[in-house]
This record gives sequence, structure tokens and C-alpha cells, in this order.
Amino acid sequence: MPDKNSKNYFSSDFKLGILGGGQLGKMLLYETRKFDIHTKVLEASNEAPCKIACDEFVIGSLMDFDDVYNFGKKVDVLTIEIENVNLDALEKLEKEDLKVFPPTKALRIIQNKATQKLFYIDNGIPTADFSRFAYASEIKDSIENGGLEFPFVWKAARFGYDGQGVKVVRSMNDLKGLPSGECIAEKMIPFKNELAVIVVRNPSGEVVTYPVVEMEFHPEANQVEYVICPARIDAQVAEKAKKIALKVSKKIGHIGILAVEMFQTQDDEILVNEVAPRPHNSGHYSIEASYTNQFEQHIRAILDLPLGNTASKVAGIMVNLVGAEGHIGDVIYENMEEIMMMDGVTPHIYGKKQTRPFRKMGHVTIVNEDISEARRIAQKVKETIKVISK
Repeated sequence: MPDKNSKNYFSSDFKLGILGGGQLGKMLLYETRKFDIHTKVLEASNEAPCKIACDEFVIGSLMDFDDVYNFGKKVDVLTIEIENVNLDALEKLEKEDLKVFPPTKALRIIQNKATQKLFYIDNGIPTADFSRFAYASEIKDSIENGGLEFPFVWKAARFGYDGQGVKVVRSMNDLKGLPSGECIAEKMIPFKNELAVIVVRNPSGEVVTYPVVEMEFHPEANQVEYVICPARIDAQVAEKAKKIALKVSKKIGHIGILAVEMFQTQDDEILVNEVAPRPHNSGHYSIEASYTNQFEQHIRAILDLPLGNTASKVAGIMVNLVGAEGHIGDVIYENMEEIMMMDGVTPHIYGKKQTRPFRKMGHVTIVNEDISEARRIAQKVKETIKVISK
């Protein structure tokens, strides 16, 4: 006899709703296909990567109350693949007993970077010093009155994504052209490494972490170029990073995946930079390298299923594929066959037909027993493949 409390998600009339139709949703859908879970996606663009992989695709705005609310009324559990969604609609759905993961209260903390930073201060979580401004025009006054010193990092409080909404400010000249709205100015940290830890939590309270990864950034685009797992750091530093990530997770009270991005300072302190309450670029390596990849893990967590093994089978490096500068239009992936001839190389193409400079178009995973060999191959991949236009 089946257990009366067992959850019949598989090959049933259960519906999982996903807000957002981008590449993270597409990779999440690989896992729902594996488990035969019925999926419904809300997205504004008819060209979204998710369209080909979900059971039902609904056109609508993620920021529109009615679109999100009406969509939520037709699913059994609702999750996100991007945090810029209408929270008032999610709150109403929660009050009407829909399971929304991550919970709205967690998203309210995370969605606004100023609120997120204040949350770290209030909860004794180490983070870089910052100032909050209602308008970017106030920054100039603060500099002139000695409140702010160059250099600092300007961040828009809302809607920053993939390197957008972040700028290093070294002089008054760099303030020109900044969006006028709410923002923060953050002390620039001379860090040794940028690290990330993915924490996973289910409603029953089971919590697991993935190994600490190291991120190498593109200096101009402020985008991750390489994610390296395991991070090439001292074991004590890795342990400290995990402890801080677990504290952030507990205090925020998220369900699902939480990616915690951190700085390792010159004297090995760990400062939290920001978090993402969804599958994340820093976990893409896990598709090839881990026993349970981050996307399957997110599904397990939001459905309150047992969490999987987060250990790596092998060292993994992820290389982002972004649109080359000077290229806009129909995409061509140049030298794809050359990289596929290399050992341990797997490309992932996101399904965006149009490229533009620095747009995330895909990623490549390199797995190898030897992390330094994986890094060497990753460099070769980066130098070989080109994302250009016709």
C-alpha cells in the first residue's frame, strides 16, 4: 500500500510553476523531464529558452501583479528562476495557501541590494562597508562632504543582473550616466579571491552545502569568466566560508537553493558580497561534476524530497560563453567542433537566437581528475570558441 503522506509529483496531475523563462529555467526543466513532473512557465518573451522544454508556456510580465497572481492560481507549487518578480502577488498567493519557494519574506530581503546589505549588518554577517542613497545624485554631495572616498563600487538597489547595475567609481567622471534611482556605494575590497557557496534547504529543515568554488571575473563586463571547483584555497578558509554561508541561509530562511557570493580578503577574512535565491552561475559545473547537480537539488528542495549528495565526482571548471564585442544579431558558435575534441569538455547552449556583446549565450564545463589540467583546458576553450553574429 502506498504511504498516505507520500507526495505524488511524478507522472501525475501535479503542476510546478516557474516564474521566468531564461536559461536557468531551461536547465531546471531538464530535471523535471527526468522525473516527469508537469511544468508551467510564465515569461514575457515568446523567444524564451524555456519555451521548448516546459509542458505549458504562458506569456505574461513577471512584474505584473495580475499576471503573476493568475498564473500562481493554476499551479500547486511555485518557484522562480529570477528574483525580479512581483512580490505582492506572491504574498497574496501564500496567504491563500499556495506553496511559494523561496518564501516571499526571503525574496523581500534579497530583491533590493540596500535591504540585503542592511540585513547582513543587523544579523552580524560580515560584509563590506557601504552607504545607501535614495538617489544617485546624492553620491556627489557625499564625496564633496568627505562621506565617501574613491574608489568605491556603485550598485543599483534593484534589477541588477549579469554585470548590469554595477560600476567601479574611481573619479567624479565615473558618476556620469549612472541611473538616478536608489543605490548603494560599497567600499572596494582588495580581495584575494571571489568565492561562492551554494546552500540548499528543504521545508523539513534538511540543509546541505556544495563545495566552495572560486570565481574569476572578466574585468570589463563584471561577469564570471571561470568557476573553479574545488576552490584553490586553504581548508580553514573554505570551512569559514561554509559556516558564514550557512548562517546567511538560516537567517534569511530560504527554501531551495541559495548561492552566497563572498570575498576572501588579503588577511583571509570572509565578507558576504550578495546572494541569489535560485540556481546560479557558480553551480553550473555541477551538471557534469557533481553527484547531484544544483538544478535537481533545487527541485528536490522545493518539493520537500530528500536532498542529494553534493560532493563532486571529479574537479570541474565552468567557462561562460558570452557574446563577442562588436557582434549583434543571429548567433554563430565558431570552433564548436574544436572544443568538443578536447578531453572532458561539454558545451551547453542556452537557446538565445540573438547575440550581443557580453550577453550570456551558454557555458562549457571541463571535468578532469586534475584541477590544474582542467584550468589549462578551460583557458584553451575560452581562447578557441567565439560567440559571433552572421
